Amino acid sequence: MSVAAAVRPPPAAPEPSAPILVPGRNCWRVERASKFAMLVDGEDYFRAVREALRTAERSIFILGWDIDSRMRLVPDGADDGWPEPVGEFLNALVKSRKRLRAYVLSWDFAMLYFIEREWMPIYKLDLRTHRRLSFRMDARHPVGASHHQKVVVVDDSVAFVSGFDITRSRWDSCEHACDDKRRINPLNLTYGPFHDVGAVVEGDCARALGELARERWERATGRRPRAPVQPSVPGHWPASAEPELTNVAVAIARTEPEFDGLPGAGEIRQLHLDAIAAARRDVFAENQYFTSRAIGDALAQRLAQPRGPQVAVISPKTQSGWLEVSTMGVLRGRLDRDLRAADRHGRYRLLCPKLPWLDDDKGCLNVHSKVMVVDDALVTIGSANLSNRSMGFDTECNVAIEAAGDERVARAIARMRERLLAEHLGTTPERVAETFARTGSLFGTIDALHDPAGRTLETTQVPLDPTLDSVVPEHDVLDPEQPSDADTLVADMIREPEVGAGTRRRIAVYAAVLIGIAALAAAWRYSPLREWLALERVQALAAFVESQPLAPLAAVGAFVVGAVVLVPVTLMIAATALLFGPVEGALYAFAGALAGGAATYALGRALGRDAVRQLAGPKLNLLSRRLARRGWLTMTIVRLVPLAPFGVVNAVAGASHIGWRDFLVGTALGLLPGLVLTSAFVDRAVAAVQEPGVATLAMLAAVVAVAVGIARWLQRRLAPRRDAPSPDGEHAG
Repeated sequence: MSVAAAVRPPPAAPEPSAPILVPGRNCWRVERASKFAMLVDGEDYFRAVREALRTAERSIFILGWDIDSRMRLVPDGADDGWPEPVGEFLNALVKSRKRLRAYVLSWDFAMLYFIEREWMPIYKLDLRTHRRLSFRMDARHPVGASHHQKVVVVDDSVAFVSGFDITRSRWDSCEHACDDKRRINPLNLTYGPFHDVGAVVEGDCARALGELARERWERATGRRPRAPVQPSVPGHWPASAEPELTNVAVAIARTEPEFDGLPGAGEIRQLHLDAIAAARRDVFAENQYFTSRAIGDALAQRLAQPRGPQVAVISPKTQSGWLEVSTMGVLRGRLDRDLRAADRHGRYRLLCPKLPWLDDDKGCLNVHSKVMVVDDALVTIGSANLSNRSMGFDTECNVAIEAAGDERVARAIARMRERLLAEHLGTTPERVAETFARTGSLFGTIDALHDPAGRTLETTQVPLDPTLDSVVPEHDVLDPEQPSDADTLVADMIREPEVGAGTRRRIAVYAAVLIGIAALAAAWRYSPLREWLALERVQALAAFVESQPLAPLAAVGAFVVGAVVLVPVTLMIAATALLFGPVEGALYAFAGALAGGAATYALGRALGRDAVRQLAGPKLNLLSRRLARRGWLTMTIVRLVPLAPFGVVNAVAGASHIGWRDFLVGTALGLLPGLVLTSAFVDRAVAAVQEPGVATLAMLAAVVAVAVGIARWLQRRLAPRRDAPSPDGEHAG
């Protein structure tokens, strides 16, 4: 059965006594698994993955949001005779086994994640590895969507489905010990405790997941991997994984957005809705994100009922980084607020796992898992967050098991919930089971085992900043459940700020600039900075550079090299202005930027569209192709509102439909305003630091004000109006 088969209208919702899992409604297929195990945290998961990969004879599939070839699946050493970094490990496996082929598929990520990703993965996992190890990046998604399935399949015999990516900063043990020296990334930097959950299956279910992986590979690359030439055989089950169940029916559920004429799948969304509707006693969930309006509405409906279930959602105390805090964090805060309002009977809690050895601000475990357990009736594990994106926009894969009256399966599902609760409460699964039997409720068990001085689950309320709440767009913009037109998305993102809030922000920016200048002035007066940046030294250096006959050519050449190695062009302009002065520096920077742009444009044209897409990501290619009909105006806008590093945009333009003339004219026009302002700012900033006074500070403030004014004018000018037609002639509203 093809994954790309059309999705039929879902059958009617199951009756309370009927099975929850219904193929074609809330799952793709239900297949038998000869073995099933839940793997909690990276120590168990990654060791099991390595053990299974080591046995591969015919095929390996790895689908993920990210993969880092440098990651060590067993950080303290697997001691199995194979290389430790996963890239070298996979390469050694395929080189040593003539029939083995490995397929690794990772999301063709947005430039937003460029800093977080391994650089040049296509080179490290494909170009320099054995020909039977194929690495590709998946760009077959609507604009803004991502490939988020986390699936590993070995010989169609054993398969893993999880929230884990085989990348940095994912490994941890169940102890989440303070300062565990094994929690170190390929850059030799430590990271905090990290919690995730996966599942491993054997048998027919693994074969079905192999079909899913082949279908995804074909969608992403246009090539169908070889099908198995003989039935899968046992022998690949990881020795370290203790089966929770044998001979059990396992459902596979997907999220796939409609794209390029191919139908989508919304089984995971319906699975969660049906599971919540069927809950009688409790809903237990662990999830990285909790922002889905559909899930929130379903939970609110159950919470309003007099005899509805208890709902416990375990989630991080805060999102990771300022960007997530200001976006997904706000959406989670709104959903939490609405559920508290709907909770008329005290049956809802948002919880975070407290680790006492962490400080108060980061005292809770980083929860990355995607698990839901309903009563003792159903468990689902996989890649799908409780977010709108995971319900309909990104590709996702979950597996699910239902008891359907089978006491053996019901007891196994209960044990899985007990294992997770035991870890968070710092106790044993046996004690959790005994306490649950005594109290008869999920909340009663959590309260009875609560230890304020140790590991425990703390009820939390997501703080919702009123200012952020007033300016952050709604769920369908930041956390969409279906594709949106790019122009509509931009129009929705740019909201008219309230006058008071905007004024406060501008005052804060101006105050920060003035405080920074004052600090530099103080450092100039009371520290060795005055000696290091003495006017005589700066003038001597500038004079020496200017006296060199090839200095202008060297400056232009530096811009060419900088464009190739992705040095920020603004930094290059500032350095040139510092050395040569605001006038000559601006001229040399202008010539250098054009030369660097032309060089990387030519490089992109020589490499071709496919190579550039693999190295830089497809989103910029899509933008260039869409706006190419505007010619030079395209490049002008891209330069005025930079979307990615200078060299990357140039290479993408070279591989797209933008011609030489349009590229150079647009680059020149788009660079000029920023180049002039940067040179002027550097000149006035140096003057203000070396000779602080009313005149120099006023001039610097004037330059800053002009820059801010131009930026705000561009924002208003380039932002599409809701009633304006899109570039494709469609209505943007």
